[in-house]
Amino acid sequence: MKPLKVILSGGGTGGHIFPAVAIANEIKKLVPHADILFVGALGKMEMEKVPAAGYKIIGVPIAGLQRKMTLANLKLPFLIIRSLLKTRKIIKDFQPQVVVGTGGYASGPLLKAAVNNGIPALLQEQNSYAGITNKILSKKASKICVAYEGMEKFFPKDKILLTGNPVRQDLKDVKKHRDEALAYFKLSPNKKVILVIGGSLGAKTINESIGAGLQKLVDNNIQLIWQTGKGYYTTATQQVEKFANQHMYALEFISRMDLAYAAADIVISRAGASSVSELCNIGMPSILVPSPNVAEDHQTKNAMALSTKNAALLVKDHEAQSVLVQTAIALISNTAQQVTLTNNISQMAFQNSANVIALEVLKLANYSL
Repeated sequence: MKPLKVILSGGGTGGHIFPAVAIANEIKKLVPHADILFVGALGKMEMEKVPAAGYKIIGVPIAGLQRKMTLANLKLPFLIIRSLLKTRKIIKDFQPQVVVGTGGYASGPLLKAAVNNGIPALLQEQNSYAGITNKILSKKASKICVAYEGMEKFFPKDKILLTGNPVRQDLKDVKKHRDEALAYFKLSPNKKVILVIGGSLGAKTINESIGAGLQKLVDNNIQLIWQTGKGYYTTATQQVEKFANQHMYALEFISRMDLAYAAADIVISRAGASSVSELCNIGMPSILVPSPNVAEDHQTKNAMALSTKNAALLVKDHEAQSVLVQTAIALISNTAQQVTLTNNISQMAFQNSANVIALEVLKLANYSL
């Protein structure tokens, strides 16, 4: 049998990268000798995160359309042409049996080049409101794996498979590792812990709200693991320095998210699809602060899918400065509410999403196990 060859593409944010890596890992588990290649956007975080996960990646010079009229938008048609030419060459050289797109700029040119060459394409849409790249590509895709019901308003119904979002494998049963996690983050077992994650790139409103509320957290005997992203890290470091020995830790990026979740009693998070899926799979009592700066406000829709079922609390971005820290203090003090949120969010989890999608990839590639 011919070796299995798969190209995956998706990036720009962790929300597109981590599902792609989870799918790749599952393909490798099923077919250890599979030849897997990633295609990403030059200068974006996938060019660093994918090699760190152990996979080869080729960058293409694609960028997104800026909402404001800028010089960058004038360059976009040229970048698209260059990216289409480069992805066409990648397809020709690598000769995959199937390609997978998880959203983001780079997946557009790659999947277009693939379907134009008669190669089957699988799309994985993480959000409850489909991204523009996936909407355009859906007409030519062979299969579309989604995480929410009702996606036929965006995609052809006969191509849709409800799978949920793939999450990182190390997040299974994280709560068993609480003691290890507390030691890793140098936290006290006698105090409650809030984990703050603003997404892989950080979140301005969440960061400013937490920074302004540090004294209140200390006054309530609460510890903090705070992923700030690159932009706010220096400021956050200076802010937590004032609370030496109070177990308040600011980190630019958390490499051991499994231990961060294990240590936490509650989580404050943006409502990106991957984050929401992780919180569902772990069963974390959560406060979601949807980013207003995303296409079609899809994070609010993701958050409402949980909050309307009493599976998470929702704080609007423009209200965060005034209510976020107080909402967190109230939740971490209310064990009964935490149990209710945990029970409800756990019921919204999909099991083995990465495995289900990987099996679909093999099917499209006509590869028998």
